[in-house]
Amino acid sequence: MRAVDYQRPFFLFTPHLETIYPATLRQVHGVAYTRERITTPDDDFLDLDWLQHGSSSLVIISHGLEGNSTRAYVKGMARAAYGQGIDVLAWNFRGCSEEMNRQLRFYHSGASDDLEIIVQHALAKGYKQLYLVGFSLGGNLTLKYLGERPTYPQIKRAVAFSVPLHLHSSCLKISEPSNWIYNQRFLNNLKEKVIRKATQMPGLDVTGIGNIKTLMAFDDRYTAPLHGFASALDYYTRCSALNFLHTIQIPTLIVNAQNDPFLSTACYPAAALKDHPVVKFESPQFGGHVGFAQFRKNGLYWSEERALSFLFPE
Repeated sequence: MRAVDYQRPFFLFTPHLETIYPATLRQVHGVAYTRERITTPDDDFLDLDWLQHGSSSLVIISHGLEGNSTRAYVKGMARAAYGQGIDVLAWNFRGCSEEMNRQLRFYHSGASDDLEIIVQHALAKGYKQLYLVGFSLGGNLTLKYLGERPTYPQIKRAVAFSVPLHLHSSCLKISEPSNWIYNQRFLNNLKEKVIRKATQMPGLDVTGIGNIKTLMAFDDRYTAPLHGFASALDYYTRCSALNFLHTIQIPTLIVNAQNDPFLSTACYPAAALKDHPVVKFESPQFGGHVGFAQFRKNGLYWSEERALSFLFPE
């Protein structure tokens, strides 16, 4: 796997520190979104957060599992792109914008139909060039979307960071004892959402939800059936971005740190992509999961620098 020029700060000396520090302690200032709510074809809603100059170019940012547009990694990327004179749209997946969505479905790693709604909305506003950025689950969703729709002339380039390209093995990876803290955090948040939704949709059975101990068990009971999949394994198989990379036809960069604690070995397809005409895979030695912290760069993280250099080459 090719290493690229990222050096982690000396005090972030483990993958977990690299992952946790940016998620919990990073502060991104100077991002003042304008919120827009749009209605989906199935009478649900999506909340969109905008930064606008009046540019004809737009960066669309897709967040990760149980994230939203206010997470530091999203705001950092939004600020970086906006600082280049580019408009930015950071969208919130269903149920992720502090208000429960109206339909029984939530969001999931392969919900590319919702990204299509976002893209069409942006095009209807008159944007001529679109650039996609995805993190973790949002990276998988973005890559799947690009593979499903290989001919989209307005979409010029895309970048995805820390992507669980193979969902099944990555789900097993995050359930390992060394990742207990992440597994519990995600599970607790997801369970809470299901319980909240059950109060407005009495047909949603939450009996025994407290006994669910892994993300795969949660996906088997809730994510898969709520979104039309036969099982968690069926969901993972049909939605893993690894199965869609070969049909992508726009310049795309995937960056997965070698020490990412969330990712299985199947998420590093350097050999398979070596001769891909447009998809570029980079795997720096360090970075953690959605980390890539750096200092003395006016608040700019390495991932933001890398994204800008790829999306807008001179």
